Amino acid sequence: MQGADSGGGRALVIIPTYNEAENIPRLIPAVLSQAPAIDILIVDDGSPDGTADLVRQFETGSHRVHLIVRAGKMGLGTAYVEGFRFAIRNGYAFVFEMDADFSHDPAEIPNYLRAVEQADLVIGSRYTNGVRVLNWPINRLLLSYFANVYTRFMLGLPLHDATGGFKCYRRTVLEAIDLGRIHSNGYAFQIEMSYKAWKKGFRLTEIPIVFHDRRSGQSKMSRAIVYEAIFMLWKLRFQSMMNRL
Repeated sequence: MQGADSGGGRALVIIPTYNEAENIPRLIPAVLSQAPAIDILIVDDGSPDGTADLVRQFETGSHRVHLIVRAGKMGLGTAYVEGFRFAIRNGYAFVFEMDADFSHDPAEIPNYLRAVEQADLVIGSRYTNGVRVLNWPINRLLLSYFANVYTRFMLGLPLHDATGGFKCYRRTVLEAIDLGRIHSNGYAFQIEMSYKAWKKGFRLTEIPIVFHDRRSGQSKMSRAIVYEAIFMLWKLRFQSMMNRL
């Protein structure tokens, strides 16, 4: 494998968690096994099911596992921003976003590290080379698919999957974005980060992935997440129009 193993620097996989005790004991070894230059940061929002305690067991035995525990549910976007700041402070070359529920396959990580050699932001796309989603109800699949069509129409963002959450950034991208002004969560956060990277002239590329619906636990999806994404599209479009004036 190239990328993190070929002298290109260490990679950090950021995984936000809330009540993921069923998944974490299997997920951490699966991620770490992809390459010796990969570390993990779990950002846990005070999970009452003991997720953080399980992570501490790994943290004690490995310098490659890190943990941030927050006081309560503060949202996906703020968890990633906190993780990004950790990555910048500690000099990681590549920074991943990844879900804790195995909907994102850890075995794809080497493909990202190869792709990021020719890009600044790599997005795992569920809608490249067909629809690559397993076990979603049709209404949620249609919502996700057409949300991405609408995003391309509204913003001109050249992505098939702007709402996808399996991504790899070069640290330089995160350093160029004012993280203090990122307050969105869920789909809106993914759109906002990719859009701002694109507008700053960074190279975005998509690689096809298969997205599996979570194997255990409960989905964090809500109407509020959908409404926030719609608002974010209009906000970003308005900002773009004002910048052209």
